[in-house]
Amino acid sequence: MEEVEERMTREELELRVRQVRQELEKAAEGRWPVPKLIAVTKTHSAEEILPLKEMGITEIGENRVQELKSKLSEIQDCFGIHLIGRLQRNKVRQIINDVCMIQSVDSIPLAEEIHARALAVEKRMPVLVEISPAGEEQKGGVPFEETEAFLKRISQLEGIRVRGLMAVMPLTDDEKYLDSLFSKTRELFDGLKERSLNGIEMEELSMGMSGDYRLAAAHGATMVRVGSAIFGPRN
Repeated sequence: MEEVEERMTREELELRVRQVRQELEKAAEGRWPVPKLIAVTKTHSAEEILPLKEMGITEIGENRVQELKSKLSEIQDCFGIHLIGRLQRNKVRQIINDVCMIQSVDSIPLAEEIHARALAVEKRMPVLVEISPAGEEQKGGVPFEETEAFLKRISQLEGIRVRGLMAVMPLTDDEKYLDSLFSKTRELFDGLKERSLNGIEMEELSMGMSGDYRLAAAHGATMVRVGSAIFGPRN
């Protein structure tokens, strides 16, 4: 009986992954490349996460350093791991060797800490600068109007490699409002890319989560961070 339940669980997971991919393809509509699917695995055990490898998921996102470390030994050889949650400076050293990208850089002190820790282990850490589309202070993020100045300030830090922008949209059912924020974010990304800032590689635009990844794909996200649409909501 236990084997049947496990098999059914895997089948449901595979179905969810397939549905998300199909919806991303439909939303991109040939206008944009289909975004890379980053599976958000916070609150999920290594046992729950590992089957994703068989479904073609190669990269996952974790929010909290302590939780990531608790399951790292079981998953680190199977996936590229993105740190997508707010990161405290004093925890950078704990994950500098374990993640392939830090997506939540939103302050000069944090950028400088990542730079220093990366140089100490002889690496250059890929990062995304987190911006704040709706100006929600509790979520962090660099204000839109300060993004270019922020990028210029951190562009000389040799221990980091700025690959683009990350955005977290507000939780709202107002699709028209969300559409405007995604459009605004894409315009910012394109404008920065056109300006070709020295030391900045404007290649990745990480935006869209389980509630709005279709809109993100429709506006040219290169990555979407999807958790509950894959794993189902937690009870």
